[in-house]
Formats: sequence, structure tokens, C-alpha cells
Amino acid sequence: MSAPVAIRNAFAACLMLASPVLWAGSLPVPVDAKVVDQRPAVEQERVYPMGPLRKISGRLRVEDKVESRGQVSSVTYELPVERTAREAFTSAREALQRDGGYPLFWCQGRDCGEASLWANDVFGNARLNGGDEQQAFILLRRSAEQADTLVALYSVTRGNRRAYLHVEEFVAGSPLGELLPTAATVLREMRDTGKLDYPDLAAPQDAWANLLARSLNLDSTLRASLSGAQAEAWREALVKAGVRGGRLEVGSAPTDGLHLELIR
Repeated sequence: MSAPVAIRNAFAACLMLASPVLWAGSLPVPVDAKVVDQRPAVEQERVYPMGPLRKISGRLRVEDKVESRGQVSSVTYELPVERTAREAFTSAREALQRDGGYPLFWCQGRDCGEASLWANDVFGNARLNGGDEQQAFILLRRSAEQADTLVALYSVTRGNRRAYLHVEEFVAGSPLGELLPTAATVLREMRDTGKLDYPDLAAPQDAWANLLARSLNLDSTLRASLSGAQAEAWREALVKAGVRGGRLEVGSAPTDGLHLELIR
């Protein structure tokens, strides 16, 4: 059964459940939402921004991006009036992260840039054309054996107060290789959830150590504990990358890979 068919069947069967997000195949489904656009998996070139969107002299500008060819499927939901776009976005994001995904790029409101560009240039879906302050986007990468799969979530509220959640899955046709989150995204995740989990990271890697150091140094008031088999080695690597040693402790949380938790 294809992912879109599985999504539709599970959605119809589970509408009465109270959970804010259900699961069908590999994509989250908001309860009591109405499917307004559904696109089966097709092979195409896909570009996902990793920065705010702007148009300069008629050309789309973005700081960074993920670009690859693969299978793309998507579903767009109109949310019931009692649910906000932010609630649906948060529930879907949390469900995806529990399932083993980590953010590559995460923005909210005006930090995402122009909402009309996300609707028309990125997703090609005019229903998603809402207010710049009423949008949120996250691009997540699956872990381990699904590392060449990306999931994009985009939520927005239009001027008529209708709220939408767009869910898109991309399965790359060739290995995506190393993709690092933006430093601002790592900081946003730390502040929002209070922790970071990277089960695929055992021993320190220079690129990741430098990224985590940049992220922590965006807010020098943050302190964190590091857990994992190589926690002390990670601490040394972060100090070498420029994080003040007094801001880092070695923790004891059971984990695969690296677990970082803010010290409140």
C-alpha cells in the first residue's frame, strides 16, 4: 500500500481518538483535520531551504539549502477551528522527533522570511499563502537506516483564520551524505525542548563539535550537561572548539550516542 493511501485509511479510521497527532505510515496526521491536497510519491528534483526566504530582483534568495532528487509525497490538512496552526505544528514535530528525526532547519514567524514564497515557490500550493508572522517550518532528517529520508512540516494561518499543516516526505535516490543543522536551529531546539539527542553520534566529530560550539556560543548564558559513552571526550572537543569549560558538565543520562541537556 502506498504511503498516501495508508495515510488516508488510517486518518478515516482514527478521527475519534483524542491524541493530537496520529500516525499513518511515516507521516503525522492531525486529528479531525480535513485533507485538502494530497500528492502521491513522484520522482523529482527537490530543494529545501535552510534559511529565510527572500526575493531580490525577482530571484529567490536563501542562505543555504538541501538539493537532491528522489521520491516526494505530501498531504495538506485544513485544521478544525478549535486547533491552531502552532499546536498542530508542535504536535507533529514532537512526534517526528520521538520517532528518531532531528531538525536540520527550524524557523518560526518572520524568521522564515516571506510566507508567499514558501507557499508558491517551495511547495507550489496556494492554500498555504498566509501571514509572515503566522508560519512555521521545520526540515527533519531521519536517523540511522532512514538517514536519506527528509520530512518537512509547514504550518500557516491565512487572513481568513483558516489554519493549515503541510506534511511532506522526501526519500533521496542517492545518499544525502553529511548534512548539518544550522547553528540557529540547534539553539532553537535547545531552548524549546531543553535537550538534544543525536543517537548516531558516538565519538566526537570535528564538524559536529564546531557546530554545537557555535550554537552554544550564540547564547553564552546557557549551561549544559553531556551524556553518553564518550561524554568526556565530547566535553573536551567542545572546549577546544571555544565553549567555556565552566558551562559544560558530564552527565549520566542513559543514551545512545550523544545526549545534551540544558542545566536550568
